[in-house]
Amino acid sequence: MGKRHTRFESSDHKSDKAHNIEPLYSTGSPWDPLNQPSFERRDQSYVRKVKPQNANQAALLETMAKHSLVIAVGPAGTGKTYLAISAAVEALEAGRVDRIVLSRPAIEAGETIGFLPGDMHEKMAPFLRPLYDALNDRLGSKRLKQMLADGAIEIAPIGYMRGRTLNNAFVVIDEAQNCTYNQIKMLLTRLGWHSTMVLTGDPDQSDLLQGMSGLSEITRRLEPVPGIGVVRLTDHDIVRHPLVASMLGVL
Repeated sequence: MGKRHTRFESSDHKSDKAHNIEPLYSTGSPWDPLNQPSFERRDQSYVRKVKPQNANQAALLETMAKHSLVIAVGPAGTGKTYLAISAAVEALEAGRVDRIVLSRPAIEAGETIGFLPGDMHEKMAPFLRPLYDALNDRLGSKRLKQMLADGAIEIAPIGYMRGRTLNNAFVVIDEAQNCTYNQIKMLLTRLGWHSTMVLTGDPDQSDLLQGMSGLSEITRRLEPVPGIGVVRLTDHDIVRHPLVASMLGVL
């Protein structure tokens, strides 16, 4: 009996080694969210509800719910575009608008795309990719493809917005710091009935020549106007890697 009991314990010990059980979260750098015990990887195909991560993000969501025209300015990584698109999707799903219109300027940021293969839409794909990513995360790829095909969601470069009147729409103008004063003025006058327009951008990261960006001046002039909401996010609102906030403080 004693020998049989000993063999059982030894076999059980070897079985544990064979399975090589590892902890669910490895121990690494403290800033890595994968190493935080509270981190849970999302397994659904899209985000049902977006929650603000700080007070200014909450203020942005509230402002977009109350105003027809909102300007959100702040550094990269503060969630301006993501929250604006999330608010647009929520408005569409609730039936408050009939469509979503997303637009951003085609600025090359020191690089050239002129020799890329494909037509205009294929050449524009790199510029519009962040918008697709945010929509895909919020809706899922299947629903996004269907809505794009149905026209419920439209993504277009700034140059294709002139002459339009956008009624019953939620309009997001992304990377507005790369628009001139006249371009932003043109975009603002596209706002139609029962519509919401949100401009997002970082005045400190314009790819235009110095003095050409119109975002700061437009924001300064419109901030006192009743019915227009202006939300200013700061380095403290950055929700990307903590080093982003540290770098922006010295760059």
